[in-house]
Amino acid sequence: MTFSPDSPTVARVVPSPNHDARKHAIDMLVLHYTAQTSEDALARLCDAGHAAKVSSHYLVHEDGRIDQLVPEARRGWHAGVSSWEGVADINSRSVGIEIVNAGHEFGYPDFPAAQIDAVITLCRDIVARHSIRADRVVAHSDIAPARKQDPGEKFPWDQLAAAGVGLWVEPADDQAGGALARGASGANVESLQRALARYGYGIEPTGEYDEATELTIIAFQRHFRSARVDGIADASTLETLQRLLTASSALA
Repeated sequence: MTFSPDSPTVARVVPSPNHDARKHAIDMLVLHYTAQTSEDALARLCDAGHAAKVSSHYLVHEDGRIDQLVPEARRGWHAGVSSWEGVADINSRSVGIEIVNAGHEFGYPDFPAAQIDAVITLCRDIVARHSIRADRVVAHSDIAPARKQDPGEKFPWDQLAAAGVGLWVEPADDQAGGALARGASGANVESLQRALARYGYGIEPTGEYDEATELTIIAFQRHFRSARVDGIADASTLETLQRLLTASSALA
C-alpha cells in the first residue's frame, strides 16, 4: 500500500512491506550505508521474501534523490541487534536512513556532495519534527560496533553538525601519552569503558581491554576521530571522548 511522504524532501514513495508497529516514540536517528548499488539496495529493502528481512524509512541516492520506503509512524527494520544508552530495541525508537555507498568491502568511495546535501536536508527535517537530541543522531556502527562499520570514517559528521544535525567536537590532535590497547587491564581500562557507556555505547565496565572494547573504540574513532581508526585508545582518542562527554552533558 502506498502512503503520503512524511518529509517534503522525498522525491518518490516506494513502499516496503518490511515494518511493524512501534513500541516507543521516536527519539533517535540512525544513519547507514547500503554496501550495495541503488538498484540492489532498493530491491532488498523492499523484498518481503529475503531471508533477512530489512528495511529503512529512507534511501538517499548518490545524486541526492530521496525515496521513502516506510512511514515514520511504523517500525522499520534497519538497526538489527543493537543498543544505545541501555536500550536494545533501537528500531522502535528510531528513524533509519540508508545512504547509497558501496561500502568498505567494495572500495568505499567518497560520498558525493549532492548526496550529503540531501542527507543534511532530510536529517534537519526529521530532527526538527521529532525533537531528536543531538547525541541521539548515531551511526549504525555506534549501536552495533561488533557487527557494523557504516556509514564509516569518510562520512562527514562535522558537516552535518555544522548544519544542526548531531553532536560534534573538534578531535584532539595527536599527543604524547599512554595508550590503552587490546590486552590491557585495570582501572584505566574500566574508566574508559565507563566513559564510553556514559555517552551511550553498549559496553560493560569489566576492566579488561577485550575485543568488544577494541571494536567500540573503532566505532568511536570512525565517528569522532577518523584520522586514525585502529582500535587503540591513544591520548587523542581519550581527549576527544572527554570533550564529547562535556558537550553531551550540556544537552541534558
